[in-house]
Amino acid sequence: QVQLVESGGGLVQAGGSLRLSCAASRSIFTINNMGWYRQAPGKQREFVASVTSSGTATYADSVKGRFTISRDNAKNTVYLEMNSLKPEDTAVYYCRALYSGIFSWGQGTQVTVSS
Repeated sequence: QVQLVESGGGLVQAGGSLRLSCAASRSIFTINNMGWYRQAPGKQREFVASVTSSGTATYADSVKGRFTISRDNAKNTVYLEMNSLKPEDTAVYYCRALYSGIFSWGQGTQVTVSS
């Protein structure tokens, strides 16, 4: 299992930017898939972006062109660069890792975008 700790959330105005970080408790070199999900109040958790060990990234349609996911294997960290933020991006953002067939989740970090 992998412990994940997110950071970087906060309050930002619409059109602004934030960078989220997800630090893993072990080397992510062998973790094939790491991703970001989000959950807004009263809504189900939804996929945002993921990146494989080879660097292939996948994005939800709602964030394509605005968000960029990346991974730094040397730092055991995955990032989510969020630009042109909208009020509808407001949510708790969670990091997820798939390792040895087990999904691990972080505790989440709050992102609030004001209009």
